Amino acid sequence: MKNVTLLNGIFKESQEKGKEYLIYLDVDRLVAPCYEAASQTPKKPRYGGWESTPIAGHSIGHWLSAAATMYAVTKDEQLKQKLDYAVNELAYVQSLDDSGYVSGFTRSYFDKVFTGDFEVENFSLAGGWVPWYSIHKIYAGLIDVYNLTGNQKALKVVTRLADWAKKGTDNLNEEQFQRMLICEHGGMNEAMADLYTITKNEDYLKLAIGFCHHAILEPLSRDVDELEGKHANTQIPKVIGAAKLYEITGNEDYKKMAVFFWNEVTKNRSYIIGGNSIGEHFGPINKETLGITTAETCNTYNMLKLTEHLFAWEHKSEYMDYYERALYNHILASQDPESGMKTYFVSTQPGHFKIYCSHDNSFWCCTGTGMENPARYTRNVFYQDHGDLFVNLFIASEMVIAEKKIKLKQETDFPRSNQVQVIFEEAEDAFLNVHIRVPYWVNGDITVLVNGVKAAANAKNGYLVIGRNWSAGDTIEFSLPIGLHTYTAKDNPTKVGIMYGPLVLAGALGRENFPDTTDILEDHLKLNNYPLIDVPNLVADKENLTEWIKPVKGETLTFETTEVGQPGNRKVTLIPFYDLHHQRYTLYWNLMDEEAYKTFVDKEKEELERLRAITVDVVQPGEQQPEIEHGIQSSSSSTGYFNEVERSWRDSRGEGFFSYQMQVEPEKQLYLLVTYFGRDKILFTDGKVFKRDFSILIDGELIADQKLEGNHADGLVDMYYEIPLSLTKGKQKVEVRFQSGAGKAAGGVYGVRIVNSTIS
Repeated sequence: MKNVTLLNGIFKESQEKGKEYLIYLDVDRLVAPCYEAASQTPKKPRYGGWESTPIAGHSIGHWLSAAATMYAVTKDEQLKQKLDYAVNELAYVQSLDDSGYVSGFTRSYFDKVFTGDFEVENFSLAGGWVPWYSIHKIYAGLIDVYNLTGNQKALKVVTRLADWAKKGTDNLNEEQFQRMLICEHGGMNEAMADLYTITKNEDYLKLAIGFCHHAILEPLSRDVDELEGKHANTQIPKVIGAAKLYEITGNEDYKKMAVFFWNEVTKNRSYIIGGNSIGEHFGPINKETLGITTAETCNTYNMLKLTEHLFAWEHKSEYMDYYERALYNHILASQDPESGMKTYFVSTQPGHFKIYCSHDNSFWCCTGTGMENPARYTRNVFYQDHGDLFVNLFIASEMVIAEKKIKLKQETDFPRSNQVQVIFEEAEDAFLNVHIRVPYWVNGDITVLVNGVKAAANAKNGYLVIGRNWSAGDTIEFSLPIGLHTYTAKDNPTKVGIMYGPLVLAGALGRENFPDTTDILEDHLKLNNYPLIDVPNLVADKENLTEWIKPVKGETLTFETTEVGQPGNRKVTLIPFYDLHHQRYTLYWNLMDEEAYKTFVDKEKEELERLRAITVDVVQPGEQQPEIEHGIQSSSSSTGYFNEVERSWRDSRGEGFFSYQMQVEPEKQLYLLVTYFGRDKILFTDGKVFKRDFSILIDGELIADQKLEGNHADGLVDMYYEIPLSLTKGKQKVEVRFQSGAGKAAGGVYGVRIVNSTIS
């Protein structure tokens, strides 16, 4: 990566915009939570958003990784100065605690964990919100600073922090350690593996192995997919760590985990843009459920990291085909080119729009990885393996191979142009096998010219290989046959995306009924229920795209359909998704012929519109972000996922409860709509029996006693409860509470909505 420099084009422009944000951010505000965690007064107030919550401190870790990487590829001295200052600040805070601890939240959660007696849920550990996940970002950031800038103090701080973790976790037996890992813990196994690679300290290798979550990784080693219902980005870093452990130990089980997981996610659980998950969770295999909270950007950041490992093990073009798809259509598309702000989710809901973070008051997880992404564009453009050089991505760039005294340049304006030229600017009769990737999307043969003459090239693993001695001035030229093609959803042959080469072409649907204020928001869930617009169905021939999709003259990478949009015989404009910002769009179309259109009814759309029309607020129990954003409180509460209905749930057992803060409309008659499983009656768990008999309260006032008696059909069932006007008058929010007593259980609850109508 450090040997590659971007020259010009869309990635260079995005890199520069990303660098602006890194320079804009104030280190004193980023480290402020660390000062406060050490009972010190910070130099400046902390940032808002997630940095004002118990997950605080993750952003300084992301910033360290992002700034170190950006410095490595741009050599911007302002970044170097800020990096040195940030490390000094963390070292100072660490010096205040003899244990070596430094983070954006107090040590109390970990102190409780290290006793071995702690409560744990998927996103809560000893009462803290994903503490290992958050502190992992500081580990990773300091490691990156050391590796990429040579800062010795960064290594000293992170090894002290690792020694603290080792000492604390030494108190746990294996069962306690594994139970701790139920809570999301980021890439702790990866960070410890990295530290072992640097220091060769066996303690860190043992920690890396200890942080491998058996419940997730062991089935993967047997080619068993148990991912449905799992929080997606909790799992991907675990697999990256396993990949690194394979490289360190040679244990084939780790390799099996990584390869099987990569295949399952990229081939069976991803959307057209290369992203995955809905509501942050993996759904059923080969199901592409569209929605507003799809394709969490963090996930794709991590899938690209995992892809690097697999490509290093076996140089197959399919790995870079995925990498290219996700890089162009998700990562590049996730940064606003005007403001530099980043997306959390990328909506696949037809007619929706992107939501970006704010500069100072968001700091979501995807704000953090979003800081890192623009600095990583140089990765995998080229890949060198001794005497083999792989041209993986067609991005204008320059590379130095110091040991061979080679400097070469890739000149291209791809994807605006299909021409690529590789020029050896410096070389002294040095032998090199140059591998040129043949993408899956090429629309014909690739002819390679060396110094203007057609060259014989061998085909291997999806690459054309030319081996010879290269000298200064030598050139390799080729054209990439690029054309229109379709992508068909895994679960519906009518649900189709349109692509041009590797690019997803989004339907540019304009700003009809667009939010009045802005799509740059502190709360990424705020506009989830914002009204959609009607997206036309395309009535056309799927097999002959060029008959009804035409390039727009004078416009680059802009296409327009003929009048195939129905109803209304509408034309539709198509542009690369990475180029679409601040307007409505669709990535998927209902595409069918005239005969099919005559009887077509979009039942999914009708049901969605019915619910959205009456919804004031909604929470999906068991999913991290909806619950966190709605102020989840709970005691003796559990969550899970029921494959039969493809939905997560929450309940409480015994003297327990769970509650949410939910929006209301104070002048309207409102109802609480709660979703249950129709056959739920009695809960048997841990040798105990609980009747599903519970109370529902609004702001402490009882509105219903509910007993589930299993007297409905299989599947989910909705029940409405009238909310007295006196409980919402003059209020913007109320607490919705589900409460159980001794020997009883509240729920499972599969959905909670405040609605203004009971229309079914």
